[in-house]
Amino acid sequence: MTQSSRYSAVAIALHWAIAIGIIGMILLGWNMDDSEFLFQLHKSIGITILMLTIARIVWRLMNPPPPLPAEMAGYEKTASHLVHFGFYALMLAMPLTGWLLVSTSYNFHVPTVLYGLISWPEIPGVGFLANKDGHGAVQFVHSKLAWVALGLLALHVAGAVKHEFSAEEGVLKRMLPGLFGKSEKPAPPPHGALIAFGAAIGVFVLIAFVPSLFSGSSSTSPSSGENTAGPGISPNWDVDYDASEIRFGGTHDGSEYEGEFKSWSAQIQFDPDNLDAARVHVAVQSASAEANKKLYTDSLRSAEWLYAPQYPEATVDLSSFRRTGDETYTADATLTIKQKSVTVPFDFELEIDGDEARMTGQTTVERTPLELGLQSDPNAEWVGEQVHIEVEVRASRTN
Repeated sequence: MTQSSRYSAVAIALHWAIAIGIIGMILLGWNMDDSEFLFQLHKSIGITILMLTIARIVWRLMNPPPPLPAEMAGYEKTASHLVHFGFYALMLAMPLTGWLLVSTSYNFHVPTVLYGLISWPEIPGVGFLANKDGHGAVQFVHSKLAWVALGLLALHVAGAVKHEFSAEEGVLKRMLPGLFGKSEKPAPPPHGALIAFGAAIGVFVLIAFVPSLFSGSSSTSPSSGENTAGPGISPNWDVDYDASEIRFGGTHDGSEYEGEFKSWSAQIQFDPDNLDAARVHVAVQSASAEANKKLYTDSLRSAEWLYAPQYPEATVDLSSFRRTGDETYTADATLTIKQKSVTVPFDFELEIDGDEARMTGQTTVERTPLELGLQSDPNAEWVGEQVHIEVEVRASRTN
């Protein structure tokens, strides 16, 4: 009774990493409803499997697997090869159809952020599938692949166990980590690990990072202070942008989120003794919105939220200033986003010390009148209707 040669350590590691990933993907797919964390984890593991599969295919091409035992019948060898071929096809099809499913979402869009750290783009050119029929077809195929995986897994395990206890003992052991089988002649040393993993890393970088280099999103966000002319404003204050900020916050899935606009500019015409003439115009670069989670940041830049590529700038115009106390005021704030406007009261406190001023203010706006998030959450079941905005401005009087 002969024992089959073992796979290389790299092949064994890739085999078990992908196997555990596929099983985890199936379990997550059946239990991730209404869980943002599990949904993102499902997508992250799927892309990981795709990259590991690329490495495994390249590795296998450079390091052919050990031959099956000579005692195996011809039809058994054919069945074994077909199951292996099916697994390789599955390891590509499952993550690719999942990626396609996310890319064709038409009624509930959530960006993909791998492990909460790296933005993953959608597949370009698949807009023709972004409808009920097209998306539904992709969803059907992707969901049924889980059953294909379970079927292939059952055949694979059954075959390995059967041959482990038959004349060709050792088929199972040659893929178990830590167990060393014997072979009649030493196998050639494995080679090409750098090429295999380098290919996977190269594909990952090409997809995840290269498109952002040519998106031009950063070029649409001028630095703070480069404001377009405000409506009839003669500014008499210069803003210290390093000491000033515009922050926002709200709730998502019962938890609070917060963020900040990193690039904005303001023209201020204000004299506490002449409130009738007071005017403020603020230009905010939509692409500069950064939330406390990368998933939220990517969501804000999408089409149903701020959509920076098409609407790079949001504006706020303050007028109708009224004094409410010794150092407190209120004004009408007209917020315009994606050509939709709302007017809300803006309450603030202003401290003026000679030529220096510090203003802190706040307001609350509702997102649905601005048509924000209407596609995926029009009834505010997940993202709260109210968005709270806080502003702090340090400024110096102009000469």
